[in-house]
Amino acid sequence: MSYVPGQPPPLPPLTATFSGSRRDFFRLVSRGAAIELITLGFYRFWLATDIRRHLWVNTAVDGDPAEYTGRGKELLIGFLFAMAILTPIYLAYFLIGVEAERFKAFAGVPLVIAFYAFGQFAIYRARRYRLTRTVWRGIRFWMDGSGWAYAGRAMLWTLLTVLTLGLAWPWRAAALERYKMRHSHYGDLSGDFEGRGWEFFKRAWYLWVLAPLTLLLFPLFPFVYARLKAIEWRWWLSGIRFGGVRLDSKLPGSAFYGLYWKLIGWMMLFITAFGIYLFGVFILVERLVGKGADGLPQIEAVPNHAAFLAGLGLGYIVVVLSANVVMRLYLVRDVWATVLESVQVHGIEAMANVAAKGDLASALGEGFADGLDVAGF
Repeated sequence: MSYVPGQPPPLPPLTATFSGSRRDFFRLVSRGAAIELITLGFYRFWLATDIRRHLWVNTAVDGDPAEYTGRGKELLIGFLFAMAILTPIYLAYFLIGVEAERFKAFAGVPLVIAFYAFGQFAIYRARRYRLTRTVWRGIRFWMDGSGWAYAGRAMLWTLLTVLTLGLAWPWRAAALERYKMRHSHYGDLSGDFEGRGWEFFKRAWYLWVLAPLTLLLFPLFPFVYARLKAIEWRWWLSGIRFGGVRLDSKLPGSAFYGLYWKLIGWMMLFITAFGIYLFGVFILVERLVGKGADGLPQIEAVPNHAAFLAGLGLGYIVVVLSANVVMRLYLVRDVWATVLESVQVHGIEAMANVAAKGDLASALGEGFADGLDVAGF
């Protein structure tokens, strides 16, 4: 940014900071997982809200932290409304399948297309919800635009990506992000995205070449995927603009290697522990069943025994919730902190005289995202 005589010189670039304690985050998600178990999963709406509040309030630029004003109740209501819309679609597909198998096969394609469209709509509206619940220096971010217009663009770009065997993905990412950012605002300051698909492709083209090899050599997959995500994060952040404010990231391509391998290590540990636990439950139930009339253990009766099924279900739930804790720790908190360490903010003075503007968005999009399993943090 050039200096204009008579005006104060531009401020030097500022580094974004994250001050959240890893231990505090671990306690938050561990307690949340326990309550999820007790509430049969319904606490996840409040847990998602607590996670975002922790991340937002510990993220600061120029010494000022962000604020997340969303509520778990909003997410629950949005989810219930979304289920009221999606459930009839599931039911109709089920009834068609019962009526005639040939109709079920025919209905499969439009059903997949409809759910994909709903998923893209949900992604856009969920981001809109999160943005309108984000406040910095007392000014709210907000978002306009059409979720269905975004879904239509996403479907066309996805078709092109499939036809080009994935080579069009960088251009798809750039086009969709440009639409989202040009409808994003901070008060009366409008957003934009200057990242180009060619820039993304130049940085990651060799990963497309290596991708087929990961199907044969699994140890390559974590490296390829982790490097792709690091390149994507750096490219995305460096393209964000809000008026005269721009972000810049120096995230190295190897930034996520350790996180992904630690996560894989934990998953292997959980699978091993679950196998040992299941073997122990099997032995206990076998003793409970006792021996048959021929004096031999009734091994074939164990898998269908109520005690074994109860133990299997409990162990499965505990493993899934434990895995969620680890995934949230490494893929949410640690990725967030790692990415923020690389970010610099240029032209922050452009946000000095921003006027508040924009309305709150409903949580319906978050409900769709949760119901279709495409939700983000």
